Amino acid sequence: MQNNTKVNFFVGLFVLFAAVGLLFLALQASNLTSFTSGKTYEVTAYFDNIGGLKVRAPVRSAGVTVGRVKSISYDNNKFEAKLVLGIESKYQFPEDTSAKILTSGLIGEQYIGLQPGSEEENLKNGSQILYTQSAVVLENLISQFLFNKAEENNGGK
Repeated sequence: MQNNTKVNFFVGLFVLFAAVGLLFLALQASNLTSFTSGKTYEVTAYFDNIGGLKVRAPVRSAGVTVGRVKSISYDNNKFEAKLVLGIESKYQFPEDTSAKILTSGLIGEQYIGLQPGSEEENLKNGSQILYTQSAVVLENLISQFLFNKAEENNGGK
């Protein structure tokens, strides 16, 4: 009887650790594990194509997470995606900072990469990042490659 109790205890402990592990993975996947404790300032950026970027995606500079994507919307006047980025106040960037949509690894999560410029004035709440580079969409690259190959074959005849 005592042997059966030990087995039940270890099975219960295993199930508990598995549940904690699944909770941790769910929080990691939804970007909820890192909350900003300090104040942030908001800047906007417009992109032609944001790919699979999502709200709460990291904003990084030099590999350091400096903020998060707060909102994503579509601008009917510019016909572009409008992103509002919340950048922690302790990180300051020049007004001519550029923003790119990058991917961690080959098929990892997408994030915004900030490249500081050289202006003396810094971005402030309500500023707009003017220099942006859209996401590289793998399907577009493949179709462009196939189109170019078809053009080469038709031109060679």
